Amino acid sequence: MRFSAVVLAAALGELALAVPVQDSPRQRLLDGKPLPSKYRSKNAPPYTPGNKDPYDGAVDAIGKHLDPLPYRNGQGASVLGPWNKGRARQSPDLVRPPGTDHGNMPNLRWSFVDSHMRIEEGGWTRQTTVRELPASVELAGVNMRLDEGVIRELHWHKEAEWAYVLEGSVRVTALDYEGGNFIDDLNKGDLWYFPSGVPHSLQGLSPNGSEFLLVFDSGYFSEESTFLLTDWLAHTPRSVIAENFHLAPEVFAHLPASEKYIFQGSNPGSIDDERPKGKHVKTSKYNFTHKMLDQEPKQTSGGKVRIADSRNFPISKTIAAAHLDIEVGALREMHWHPNADEWSFFIRGRARVTVFAAEGTARTFDYMPGDVGIVPRNMGHFIENIGDEPLEVLEIFKADEFRDFSLFQWLGETPRRMVVDTLFKDDKEGGDKFLKEIKDAEKNEITLNPKSEQDDEEMSDEL
Repeated sequence: MRFSAVVLAAALGELALAVPVQDSPRQRLLDGKPLPSKYRSKNAPPYTPGNKDPYDGAVDAIGKHLDPLPYRNGQGASVLGPWNKGRARQSPDLVRPPGTDHGNMPNLRWSFVDSHMRIEEGGWTRQTTVRELPASVELAGVNMRLDEGVIRELHWHKEAEWAYVLEGSVRVTALDYEGGNFIDDLNKGDLWYFPSGVPHSLQGLSPNGSEFLLVFDSGYFSEESTFLLTDWLAHTPRSVIAENFHLAPEVFAHLPASEKYIFQGSNPGSIDDERPKGKHVKTSKYNFTHKMLDQEPKQTSGGKVRIADSRNFPISKTIAAAHLDIEVGALREMHWHPNADEWSFFIRGRARVTVFAAEGTARTFDYMPGDVGIVPRNMGHFIENIGDEPLEVLEIFKADEFRDFSLFQWLGETPRRMVVDTLFKDDKEGGDKFLKEIKDAEKNEITLNPKSEQDDEEMSDEL
């Protein structure tokens, strides 16, 4: 019962915290002293020798202020050497993996806080690419901040650029393949997409500018390989620039000597005031932006789902995405994606994910805000909200459409005899219960077990 486990862990966790640092469980072990009986009893808290959990339930080490140690169901031992408690709390399932983990799987987690921060005038940027996370071969991510009036200068990329506004407001400009200009102002939850080679710019708006996530359709992308206007002109003979723009070379005497990249600009006026009005100027017939959070979500039993791909955001031909709001105690159901790797970005909350890679291989990872997760295509997985607040996640794919297969739906639409023969050959009672549950074959992307809620309420009444 999830509630009883959480309450018990919280109570005992707080009791452990009340012990002076010099008399903590870890310190007693370091000093060669025996542990008090409460850490070896039947109801011992997680990460102590006496704890027993044959079902490998999740533990919110951060929310419960626990220090994860490698004890599991009577096995393991304390850590006597150096120990980074903060890191251990962020990834408790690496310290004490579920008993179901097995095999040799590469790392599928990276935190943006470990990425190099490039600091510029009024902003910053940091990236997660195949260089930081080798499993991230299909997509790369950049987290960028522009203060009010700060400009990410006119530029273009070899790769297509997809973006999600995390906070604040930002103005985007672009020129399409047919010479039409595009300008739009975006807010939290809005998207933009610029195909390969499309020139564009970004500027933070009042009052606090903007922060956003950029995703590029190659894991080998680098922010350092951007084609910048100032960089190009700084490396072009001034005589050529003068000839190109039909002006005397002296006009260009004070062009920037090197790239500007991110810099403080003047605050923009309204779009109508700033829209070009020359004789041959024309407005783009394409829409490079999309208001993802304004979409009507699919309401599931455990949260909300919004999907943006080429079907409702036609310009976005190489990147599809889903926005998930996962309630406390809910699960992004067991599933897999057949057409692309999943590149996940965790915006809020704490999560546990187990990735199944076939050949008896599985590994569990924990994620926090600002973390990136990779699930290679066709590998089975789930996303479990293990914290005390809603979990907000972006699932992003190098694909034109979002696709997934639901384990629940698959088994519900498979002949019942075959399901029972496979899973419940010698357990008729269990098989009957299982078949009853999957009968309607409902695809429920974010699921919350109503039986668990009932058990929690009953346990709460008892307490």
